[in-house]
Amino acid sequence: MYQKIIFSLLFGFIFLTSCNDFLDKSPLVGVTEENFYRNEEDAIAAINAVYGALQFELTPEAHFRWFWGDVMSDDSEKGGSGPNDAPELARLESFQGPVNTGFLEAEWTANYEGIYRANTVLERVPPIEMNETLKTRILAEAKFLRAWYFYNLVTIFGDVPLVDHVLAPSEYEMPRTAASEVWAFIERDLTEAANDLPVKSQYGAGDIGRMTKGAAQALLVKTYLYQSKFAEAQPLAEAIVNSGEYALVPDYNLIFTTAGENNEESIFEIQYMTESGGNWGYNNGNEGTLTNVFQRARGTFNGFGFNLPTQDFVDAFFEEGFEDPRLSATVFREGDQMGDRGVFTKEATGFPHDYYPKKYFNNSSEEASFGDPNPNGGSNDRVIRYADVLLMHAEAAYHNGNEAAALASLNLVRQRVGIPDVTASGSALLDAIYHERRVELGLEGHRFFDLVRTGRGTSVLGSLGYTEGVHNVFPIPESQIQATNGAITQNPGY
Repeated sequence: MYQKIIFSLLFGFIFLTSCNDFLDKSPLVGVTEENFYRNEEDAIAAINAVYGALQFELTPEAHFRWFWGDVMSDDSEKGGSGPNDAPELARLESFQGPVNTGFLEAEWTANYEGIYRANTVLERVPPIEMNETLKTRILAEAKFLRAWYFYNLVTIFGDVPLVDHVLAPSEYEMPRTAASEVWAFIERDLTEAANDLPVKSQYGAGDIGRMTKGAAQALLVKTYLYQSKFAEAQPLAEAIVNSGEYALVPDYNLIFTTAGENNEESIFEIQYMTESGGNWGYNNGNEGTLTNVFQRARGTFNGFGFNLPTQDFVDAFFEEGFEDPRLSATVFREGDQMGDRGVFTKEATGFPHDYYPKKYFNNSSEEASFGDPNPNGGSNDRVIRYADVLLMHAEAAYHNGNEAAALASLNLVRQRVGIPDVTASGSALLDAIYHERRVELGLEGHRFFDLVRTGRGTSVLGSLGYTEGVHNVFPIPESQIQATNGAITQNPGY
């Protein structure tokens, strides 16, 4: 595993991939590991490279948060041009493992590349003579990002190697670490990061997209919920609410527009830009996203048609006896205007699909003005929104026996879109919270993981082939088992 990753990254810092708004993508000519990490500028460049791994989507094959969170759930289907378009993804979504697929290999590699870069910062930046306040912030950013990469790995693969330092060659064949230990490590990193990171309002315009105290706290709340640590989750969610740093955007329809990026509701948002000149292939130098073209309809809309909303997902927006207004911001239905690209008809797409995803749709007027627009989509990835925190608070409060607090947070989210308050109690209240997460956060990469962590995988996904105790996680890439001579083992059932 690590020969393949580490050797390719020994000088990975020289690429210094950026996150739009605050990073410089200029290559460093003549840089070596020996003459780098000497001054403040080097420290900033190094942490910027850790952010760069957030943007990886082809490393070298496609892997998106919505692959795992949406396509693997009941909210969407693979889509594409047909059964022979990404057939391995189709096998994954029907839980027909084992699958030795490049999609999972790419996910594994991207996260460990990010971890390597974070570990390098945490080892090489402390000795640098520089502004101590800035140094403290950079180290906290690295801890947050390392925690995020491990969060992805443990939720997707379960037990994974816990790499907490830059490995020596003798350590490359590292076995898997129990998920419980990985979770504990994530908690420590996020707790330390939250103690040292600035709050959102302390950053200037040139640092938009950098990690904040609220982002670390929010990911820690999510980490607690994944482990059913409700007593720890509730007060931390309340600290975010009481910070005054975040608010719900009044108009839900604006959240996923270009103008809605990095708004008052944004807590953790991966930055992408159009004018990056990125390309296909191993896109670890890209600053643009491929989600736009992957999710856009085919035919005259010039997309690939992946992540197709299911009828069951659309029906969820009618479960309360009215059409939830968030549906029109989440799903394109036949007859809808697809931005400046035309009206959605099946004839225009060339396929019989009834629905297409809307949240990551981009207008043709928003495409890159040079180069290939397809790998240069500009839509930021909204990873954690304030609405998510409110609903996590509602869930934790419910499990802690505080139904009044649960209702208050739940209904704040509902009031934003003008639908009636929930007055239920008991199991009906918990069902209402789960329902709200589905419609509020739909097609944002949460659904599969919500079903797994709440124990609803079998009841919701059983008819699709899901088996509890097997499909809670995905198969370990076979390449990693081979690269470590079997030190890394396969997940049970695959």
